[in-house]
Amino acid sequence: MENSKYQYMNGPIEYTLSAIGGKWKVLILYYLLTDKVKRYGQLKKSLPGITHKMLSAQLKALEADRLIVRREYAQIPPRVEYSLAEKGISLIPLLSAMYAWGA
Repeated sequence: MENSKYQYMNGPIEYTLSAIGGKWKVLILYYLLTDKVKRYGQLKKSLPGITHKMLSAQLKALEADRLIVRREYAQIPPRVEYSLAEKGISLIPLLSAMYAWGA
């Protein structure tokens, strides 16, 4: 396990749950898996009930954990896109299994 804020956890399952735990993170990852790249507004529309503050916090946490990549384009109006990082792509089998189990 990498040396990070997760270093004091008991094992891989606890680490994984800390990285993707909660209602919104898994859904954000799922939408980035299905659409590859999404802008902030597109994610907001895909997640009814999420507040601006919560979406922003979840995106920052996912980016800090290197599960997603945030690309900012210097243009007017500003454009920001989100996609899965390599570490996030490694979650595809897990997300697919969760989808299949839920279906």
